[in-house]
Amino acid sequence: MTRGGMESVEVFTTEGKGRGLKAQKEFLPGDVIFAEPAYAAVVFDSLTHVICHTCFKRQERLHRCGQCKFAYYCDRTCQRAAWLNHKNECSAIKRHGKAPTENIRLAARIMWKIEREGSGLSEGCLVSIDDLQNHVDSFDEEEKKELRADVESFLEFWPPHSQQFGMQYISHIFGVISCNGFTLSDQRGLQAVGVGIFPNLCQANHDCWPNCTVIFNNGKIELRALTKISPGDELTVSYVDFLNVSEERRKQLKKQYYFDCTCEHCKKQIKDDLMLAVKEGEGKPSAETVKEVIQFSKDTLEKISKARMEGLYHEVVKLCRECLKKQEPVLGDTNIYLLRILSIASEVLSYLQMFEEAADYAKRMVDGYLKIYHPNNAQLGMAVMRAGVTHWHAGLIEAGHGLICKAYAILLITHGPSHPITKDLEVMRVQTEMELRMFQQNEFMYYKMREAALKNQKIQVMPEPSNETSPGLFHKKE
Repeated sequence: MTRGGMESVEVFTTEGKGRGLKAQKEFLPGDVIFAEPAYAAVVFDSLTHVICHTCFKRQERLHRCGQCKFAYYCDRTCQRAAWLNHKNECSAIKRHGKAPTENIRLAARIMWKIEREGSGLSEGCLVSIDDLQNHVDSFDEEEKKELRADVESFLEFWPPHSQQFGMQYISHIFGVISCNGFTLSDQRGLQAVGVGIFPNLCQANHDCWPNCTVIFNNGKIELRALTKISPGDELTVSYVDFLNVSEERRKQLKKQYYFDCTCEHCKKQIKDDLMLAVKEGEGKPSAETVKEVIQFSKDTLEKISKARMEGLYHEVVKLCRECLKKQEPVLGDTNIYLLRILSIASEVLSYLQMFEEAADYAKRMVDGYLKIYHPNNAQLGMAVMRAGVTHWHAGLIEAGHGLICKAYAILLITHGPSHPITKDLEVMRVQTEMELRMFQQNEFMYYKMREAALKNQKIQVMPEPSNETSPGLFHKKE
């Protein structure tokens, strides 16, 4: 595997898209094009006491900063590593009486770094903070109001003895955070836990069918190749999940990132037909019926979201079953509304330990995803992994092992062999391979041993379903 430094990429000006990144050498799928530490990063307000403020790992017991009583760390090593960035923040929190919101904390950390190092090019950075886009001119009234409130809160928090910055510059920094704040996930990549600024990564333009993916691993952001990339090729990442028709993706990109997507998949509406597929053949439903079922699906998804927020998982299952009954005679196997319900149903049923029904839905979900997603898509890999674990728990060892192997092959490219989730998957792959051999030698004995093992140990409970989708690439206020 090639591990590129910043010398393996160059910034160039693209037609109509501003700056972009270009490969200087050849990369193969799974190669790390570059790894970049955060210029500045903070933990989300809601998780400040359960996530380490240095390495962003979730830990049971964290050490609290004795001075400000706000920052938490894994151990003394993480605390020492944080001191350069936490020192000013620590005294400012004490002076202010409490910690401000994540946006203010991130802006302050950026400003203190500028105070220490100047705002020119930092070591290893292709562009300076001053040169990052802020899109403040494109903000609507609501966004401008939020920006003014952030600037006000920042000025209240910012110590009088620190370097003073003008209003316009402070607004620029908040604009940069709004457009370029990257979501940091916990060590398993399953939950968004913080937001950071990565100037080099910000230079990669969007494509709905990109040739790169971004993963947070071991305290750094890795830009990884998904396909073979030749010298001179533009490096692209996807800012949004592909599982949406082109019109919806374009709307989302315009609203959140202020540009019109002109990628091949949007221009030619590639895969839209699959995502809106309806049942073919004799009893092909009328356009009116399809419209009704789609509306019913949208309404159900809203009800599901509410029930999940309240932890009413049996209610979620009931809503999913009702919706599937309506969808199945009308929608095609790759229709995104059907796939969304299958995904939720399989996840919640797994949590409730109703593995056989969950496995059936997970299998159908994966079959649909495989026809839509790029074969090396991180979200596809995670979905296949979940489906594999569900089948394994349901005692369907052949299908379970097959799916776990498939997920492992995808994650080796999207996450790499050293990522904690890939390591977990490798353990599962070895375990299911052993169980599969036993199953093939003596089915009866396999089920007997499985039964005894389940009696003696509580089956591993699946994580509680969260209402969030997997962490998005950039941190955006909805």
